[in-house]
Amino acid sequence: MFYAVGLGLCDEKDITIRGLEAVKRSTRVYLEAYTSILMVSKEKLEEFYGRPVILADREMVELQSDEILRDADKEDVSFLVVGDPFGATTHTDLLLRARALGIQTRVIHNASIMNAVGACGLQLYNFGQAVSLVFFTETWKPDSFYDHIRENADLGMHTLVLLDIKVKEQSEENLIRGRKIYEPPRYMSIPTAVSQLLDVEATRKQGVLAPDSTLAIALSRVGSQTDGEQRIVCGTLRELAVQESSIFGEPLHSLVIVGRRLHPLEVEFAEVFAVNKDNLRNVARTVYGCTLD
Repeated sequence: MFYAVGLGLCDEKDITIRGLEAVKRSTRVYLEAYTSILMVSKEKLEEFYGRPVILADREMVELQSDEILRDADKEDVSFLVVGDPFGATTHTDLLLRARALGIQTRVIHNASIMNAVGACGLQLYNFGQAVSLVFFTETWKPDSFYDHIRENADLGMHTLVLLDIKVKEQSEENLIRGRKIYEPPRYMSIPTAVSQLLDVEATRKQGVLAPDSTLAIALSRVGSQTDGEQRIVCGTLRELAVQESSIFGEPLHSLVIVGRRLHPLEVEFAEVFAVNKDNLRNVARTVYGCTLD
């Protein structure tokens, strides 16, 4: 059996009992290590699971899938994914490859940011399409995500923006020269994300994102059981842009663009996270048309 096992959001203890049972009976255990990260080391996982863990980077998953799936028709192999296995299309592709080889597959689900984002108080029913925001360069500023945010905004829906991480990435020069030299890991911050969003708005000029009247909620390390590690910060885009990076906590970060279908209970819940409670209520009332006491 080939198992795709969700690890949840934070540490070694977030795995489900069913997932842990699959890991313990697997001959090989891989940890997908580039679409997201856990808050603990591989060694911590190995200690808790009682099994050696093989780090699977992008190159291995995308180019060496045959090695990952080797003998999975004869023995159990586990592929560990931070969050839920269906959080990235890469994992779907791996499952399809397994099925094409006649290998039985089983997915063991877990919590992910897609549902844990509800910790900010916004109702999951009111979320539209999630989007990814990658690091811009001087020559590459992809903005297709903007269309999805606009479509969500037209329906009054919230948008979950997943911020880029760069793990085991090569510089253009090293990539061209074929040198296996990798850049230090980078994780997009909330100020960088807001800056890029407003940069695209300034180019598109469609009025989807406004610095002083678009509410947003920043989240980091959602689900952490360590006091003070999970951070949620709410404000307008401008308010978030000018905060010290330390207020947002350690990576990984996500950002929610608040849609106009905003319920008073959502505002009440978010007030505790607000940079400026009075301004939050004012924008919710005057811009979003939210009826507040």
